[in-house]
Amino acid sequence: MKGKALTAATNLVIAVVIAAVSLVGFLGGSAAAVSYKGDNLFYGGNENGGGVSLTFNVYEGTGQVLEILDLLDEYGAKATFFIGGSWADDNIDCVREIFRRGHELGSHGYFHKDHEKLSYEGNLEEIRPSIKLLEMICGQKISLFAPPSGAFSESTLSACEALDLKVIMWSRDTIDWRDSDISLLVRRATLNLKAGEIILMHPKKQTVNALPQILSYIRDSGLKAVTVSENLGE
Repeated sequence: MKGKALTAATNLVIAVVIAAVSLVGFLGGSAAAVSYKGDNLFYGGNENGGGVSLTFNVYEGTGQVLEILDLLDEYGAKATFFIGGSWADDNIDCVREIFRRGHELGSHGYFHKDHEKLSYEGNLEEIRPSIKLLEMICGQKISLFAPPSGAFSESTLSACEALDLKVIMWSRDTIDWRDSDISLLVRRATLNLKAGEIILMHPKKQTVNALPQILSYIRDSGLKAVTVSENLGE
């Protein structure tokens, strides 16, 4: 009963956070601008570490997320899920399941905005509530941010530096949100794949269908599917 009460209390606090985000668009006070030094932007990881990272940008596809989790378990693989706050607030149990299975959570913003067009303050207002929500759900600090559509500016990078976030891009884009040809998705993910690479995907049905071949290729090539943080050597 105590466990149920604690979970109910936690969910109530999360609900309050979600309501606050809806009303004001962000949480917390304003931070001072930080000069971008070019050291918190990553397109890949450790080329000598033997790992590659599968990243999933999530604003939809709860059922597909669960199927992806089962496949990752089957192949002993770990991944990083960049979660949109507006999806997370409707799918708290799924977010917890991702974390429970040992995968990494990162922010994908709250409302899938174009961060390149946002001011420094606008970037803070879009990113900060997403990391606070995810931290409340999983009880662990969020340290990674992936901008929607890969769109960012120096203001984005400076805001992320102020929030102690690394900005994560990719070295390979499967473009699975647009294309449904499984062989094409597999080829984009695996052709001449090297250690340190970051592969961008989304929770689509075609991605689920392509994933076993991608995971098999990674394993058979002597590589290992690891979280982004592990790929970066942290």
